[in-house]
Amino acid sequence: MDLVDGSAIFSAGGGGDPEIGYEIVDTLIEEGYVVNLVDPLEVLDDAVVANFACVGATTTVGYDSDAAVKSVHTLEQYVNQKFYAVIPVELGGFNTLAAVDVAARQGIPVVDADGAGRAVPEVHLKVYTIDNIPLTPMIVADLHARNIVIVKETQDSRSAERIARTLATEWKQSAYTARRILTGKQVKTSPILHSLSASIRIGMLLRKTVEPIRAVLKETGGFKLFEGKADKIERRTEAGFTWTKTKLKGIHEYEGSRFEFRAKNEILIAYKNNKLVAIAPDIIVPVHPETGKCVTAEKIEKGEKLTILGIPAPQKWRTPRGLELWKDVLQRSAIKETYIPIEQLNK
Repeated sequence: MDLVDGSAIFSAGGGGDPEIGYEIVDTLIEEGYVVNLVDPLEVLDDAVVANFACVGATTTVGYDSDAAVKSVHTLEQYVNQKFYAVIPVELGGFNTLAAVDVAARQGIPVVDADGAGRAVPEVHLKVYTIDNIPLTPMIVADLHARNIVIVKETQDSRSAERIARTLATEWKQSAYTARRILTGKQVKTSPILHSLSASIRIGMLLRKTVEPIRAVLKETGGFKLFEGKADKIERRTEAGFTWTKTKLKGIHEYEGSRFEFRAKNEILIAYKNNKLVAIAPDIIVPVHPETGKCVTAEKIEKGEKLTILGIPAPQKWRTPRGLELWKDVLQRSAIKETYIPIEQLNK
């Protein structure tokens, strides 16, 4: 459970429903599966590793273990290679655990790393794209793998995103994807390394410490951005995304202040009293004010008390190429603000 709660902290309010993550953990334990977490630096250079995740609107995600495994097997068959391990494409209370589940059920390790160091709204928005690692070949399957599409090659990674998103929209807003085949040599340098063990440490802090929010902020170098009650929520599911705009009224030391954030599956931007306080790729995550556990954007209810945390993005996202990828996503989400590191916005 520590991995569920810890990875959700890096989800930016997305990454799927942690409740499904808990269910995956319970089922793996009940069925006697063992999860082997392998250090990326110990993967042999010529080993082959596949990325796995679900794609679609966060309000509609379901899960079928057999279908998820089938999608990975289909990719293996297509490339005629046996995968040494599976790596999660991102951090999130559901999506990370889906990759863990697929690995455990195949009896192979899950790599202690991921493709983003956070949850992200679009398939191509991974640090692998910075390193020009192809997204294809890619398998896209519906919830029960009754429909499976093999994407052999695309013009670029964003084209692969559009294909996966279109299929997810057609299949009740959700799909499985197996893609981004990495060599062991690439595993050592391209993804965000040791992010799963870091998430487990965060989960342990949430479970064991008296002041979990303070402990998490110290561990991540993050900031407490706001504390308040959800006052107005606008939410719609469209084109394979869950779009959310949430406004909060301040409580306690934030009494009299207002806060707003906007999400495209994941929270992309936040304002306090109409002033920018955080913007992606930095991580903006709503949490329960007492437990510190993530409350995903699509589940927030009016009147709910929330603490909003801001966590600096992995350094790879702050490179010119990383920021260029995010700028494109932000602009297509009607966000025009220029990136400013969260440390500068919250001195």
